[in-house]
Amino acid sequence: MDQIIQTIAVLAIPVIFAITLHEAAHAYAARYFGDATAYLQGRMSLNPVKHIDPLGTILIPVLLYWASSGSFFFGYAKPVPVDWSNLRKPKRDMAWVALAGPGANVVMALMWMLMAISLRVLNINEPFFANMAAAGVWFNLLLFAFNLFPVPPLDGGRVLTSMLPNRMAYRFAQLEPYGFFIVIGLAVMNLLQYWVTPVRTLAQTALLVIVSPLTFLLN
Repeated sequence: MDQIIQTIAVLAIPVIFAITLHEAAHAYAARYFGDATAYLQGRMSLNPVKHIDPLGTILIPVLLYWASSGSFFFGYAKPVPVDWSNLRKPKRDMAWVALAGPGANVVMALMWMLMAISLRVLNINEPFFANMAAAGVWFNLLLFAFNLFPVPPLDGGRVLTSMLPNRMAYRFAQLEPYGFFIVIGLAVMNLLQYWVTPVRTLAQTALLVIVSPLTFLLN
């Protein structure tokens, strides 16, 4: 129990920041491309309270983590409202609005990676902060890969809808009411990992390449 509580304490800040900036990025991109719905509802904000869903962001992840002894972790935030018809070019801009959230997670993963490097450079041997930085990289890349899964209403589903011809896009978008159940089913059958693991690994490898000149100089 003590170990689980300590792990939750390490994860809390990275998870809250990851979810908050992910949703705020969607809201910012939507306003940039013409839809101010989220902005007018106060969702273009870095205040976590605006984005946290008490059930999906706090209760469900904690219970799943505790019940599985740390082997399974899942949660969600309040989705940012977007009126796609307000976008200047709805079909094209849908992809950019969708990609803004996972893009924010990649940037945050890079920031946490730089924090981990800084801790080593400054000889700060505090396990709590080192574990927090590692958790920040891990969770942001997990959120990045998960959200890019190509089923609506996930971001990857929005991107794929944007890329398909109009008729196919319309029919594919009709999966949205069932998308959440599809994803949960794949996760329960342990099939979702065949998407999440390689996408996350690829993103992590790209970030390691980006920071490699810095780590080379510091070593």
